[in-house]
Amino acid sequence: MRMLNMRKLTVRIALAGIALAVAAPSALADRKNPLDGQPAVRHRKLLVSKRFEATPLFESTINADYKHTIGGGLKLEFHMSDMLSIGVIGVFGKSFNTGLSDKIIATLPQTSAPDDPDPTPTKDEFSQHLNDMPLHGAAYVSITPWYGKLAAFGKAFVPFDFYFQGGISFASLKGNCTQQVCNDTMVGVLDPANGLPDNDPNDDPSLNDGFKAGLYLGGGIHVFVSDFIAIDLTVRDYLFQDNPSGLDFNADLFVKKNDLRFLNHLFMGVGISILLPTKVKRTN
Repeated sequence: MRMLNMRKLTVRIALAGIALAVAAPSALADRKNPLDGQPAVRHRKLLVSKRFEATPLFESTINADYKHTIGGGLKLEFHMSDMLSIGVIGVFGKSFNTGLSDKIIATLPQTSAPDDPDPTPTKDEFSQHLNDMPLHGAAYVSITPWYGKLAAFGKAFVPFDFYFQGGISFASLKGNCTQQVCNDTMVGVLDPANGLPDNDPNDDPSLNDGFKAGLYLGGGIHVFVSDFIAIDLTVRDYLFQDNPSGLDFNADLFVKKNDLRFLNHLFMGVGISILLPTKVKRTN
């Protein structure tokens, strides 16, 4: 009798298990996930969303061949959301010779004879053909795909975000060639003094000044020291046509517009971002 009761109990347990197994998927399907539609992080500070950013900044070239440019300016940006923003940047700069230029100038002759076939420029011809960049900037769209917190020694936690930018660059270039050096007014044709072909590019106008427009790429990081102030570290690339030397790049014995090339002008910058309004909002 005891064995029969045990068998009946075993059968009942097995049937109950089968019933639960059949009913479980249906019950799980009807159950709603309480996290559906909820924010990934509750009460998160919206450090950039719907805020205006004004950033006084300083930046310097990091890949210039002949003339370094350092300058200060302002970045203005409106953050439409956590990820998307639009902005403009303008920088006034001062240019000075790189170490490479100083080394080249030290090896050049002081003067040259008018009929000297040597294409080497004089010190003044080389120096004055170089151009400066008194103004540059860009208009861009910025995307911020990553944000979080940095930890120092497991105690100090600082919010940060990474961003990438793309848009249109502009620059105002200034040539420095005086009439005494760049005295050839008939570039690439005949020398008016003797009617013979002018094969000396060193007295041609540099043709490397004026307004330039091109592409802009950038990337950087905000490190927030408060709810409305952040340190802004950026690498920017202004791409436009330029002939930094102002001399005969393609070796056709004349300085022409085809000596211009589409070049990268890389800058590294640092700024202090002020975000308005100063009071930050939070998610639910």
